[in-house]
Amino acid sequence: MASTATRGERRVSPVFLALVAIMAVSLWAVWTGFSASPGFAVFLFILSGWIVSLCLHEYSHARTALHGGDISVGAKGYLTLNPLLYTHAVLSIVLPVVFVVMGGIGLPGGAVFIEQHRIRSRWKQSLVSAAGPLMDAVFALAVGLPFLLGALDGAPDNVRYALAFMIQLHVTAVILNFLPVPGLDGFGVIQPWLSYKVRRQVEPFAPFGLLAVFGFLWIPEVNHAFFDMIDAVLRTLGVTEWDTYWGQELFRFWQGTPEIPPLHTVDFG
Repeated sequence: MASTATRGERRVSPVFLALVAIMAVSLWAVWTGFSASPGFAVFLFILSGWIVSLCLHEYSHARTALHGGDISVGAKGYLTLNPLLYTHAVLSIVLPVVFVVMGGIGLPGGAVFIEQHRIRSRWKQSLVSAAGPLMDAVFALAVGLPFLLGALDGAPDNVRYALAFMIQLHVTAVILNFLPVPGLDGFGVIQPWLSYKVRRQVEPFAPFGLLAVFGFLWIPEVNHAFFDMIDAVLRTLGVTEWDTYWGQELFRFWQGTPEIPPLHTVDFG
C-alpha cells in the first residue's frame, strides 16, 4: 500500500501555530525590551521553542515511518504537529522544565507509537529512530546560524543569551537521544540489527533507560565528560559559556532580573 496520508491527516494543528506565534512574539519582546520582565519573555521563548522542537522531533519520526510503510501514523494525528498528541503534561513539559532549571539539560520528551512491523526494512527502521534527534540537530544548527555567521553583532545581549541557552538545551537533547540506551532513540537505531533474543532481554529495561543515564551523570567524571562534549559543540557554533550562563539565569525569571554586565565589557581572550 502506498505511503500516503489524507489532507486532513496532514493539516497543521492550530495549537502548533499558536506555539510558533508565542515563540516569535516572546523573542520580539526580548529584542525590543517590551516586556517589563525580560526573564519572563526569555522563559516564554525557551518553553514555547522547546515544545515546537518537540513537535518537529516527533513529526520527523512519524513522517519517516510513513515513508517506510507505517500508514497508521496519519490516522493517529502524528502528521499534524499537534503537541497534545505527542506530549504528556508531566513527562513532556513539567519534567523537562525542572531539569532545565536544575542544570540546563534538555530532557527528551514526547512519543509517537510506530508500528515497526509495517516498516519494510531494518535500514528504514533505524532511520525512523534517528529522524527525531537529527531534527533536533537541525533545529540547534538553525538557531546557531546567527552565531556562526556573526549576525548577532548589534543585537540586544538578551537575545544572544536566549538563543544560546536554546541551543545548549538542544545539543544536550541530541547527545542524550543518540545514546544507545534502551528507551532512547539511539537504541532504536541499533535495535533492528540485534537478535530477537537480545531485544527480548533488553525490552523490560526500556522504561528505566533515561533514569539510568541521569544516574551515571551524577558520577563526577561522567558529568565532566558529558558537559565537555556539549561545550565543544557550543564553541564550534560560536556560543560561549558566558552566553549560556546568562541565558539560563534569565530563564529563571522568578529569581528576579539578574544584573548582567554589558557584553562588550567582557574579555573572552
